[in-house]
Amino acid sequence: MRPELGRRARVLLARFVNLKTDTAMNEKETPQNGGNGVSQAEDTAQSGVELVETPESIALERDRLAGEKTELQNALLRLAAEFDNSRKRIERERAELIEYASADALKALLPVVDDFERALKNHAALHGKGAEFVKGIELIYQRMVDALKKMGVEPIVTEGQLFDPNIHEAIERVPTEEAEDQAIVGEYQRGYQFKGKLLRPAMVRVAVRP
Repeated sequence: MRPELGRRARVLLARFVNLKTDTAMNEKETPQNGGNGVSQAEDTAQSGVELVETPESIALERDRLAGEKTELQNALLRLAAEFDNSRKRIERERAELIEYASADALKALLPVVDDFERALKNHAALHGKGAEFVKGIELIYQRMVDALKKMGVEPIVTEGQLFDPNIHEAIERVPTEEAEDQAIVGEYQRGYQFKGKLLRPAMVRVAVRP
């Protein structure tokens, strides 16, 4: 019995010593933890002081934001202007495309007009039934010319004009002193413009000083 009591007494004593040791260690660690709490509070307090805004800092921030706002407004205005210019350019190009899309078709009709003019010129002296035939051809020719005019096709005037390489094509240069230098003295083929743009240049003879 006594050995058993002695063993139990030693176990209890050991537990008591361990408990006392743990308590002492906890007491030593508590001030350190408390100290850390104070330090954290001080850090927080210091951080709070740094975050305090002054009237000067508020004014600087206001000016910065106002500058950014102005820059954004200017950028939006530039974008709006560029968009508007692009829209107008696209609309203008589309209108021109629609307006001048028929130019090739009208140009293809010009040789027919030339044939009518040559036919009328070669048969102007006919009489009787021949004259009536020529009159009918002339009527058809005039209707075609009027239709082309309504669509914007206008003949290029060459009589009494000086040579212009933009609308005339020189087929022959005629040395002469009877006409002004670079004056048009004859027309081989009539030229035409379509709504102010060259459709076909006029083929002409041009006077040059000998």
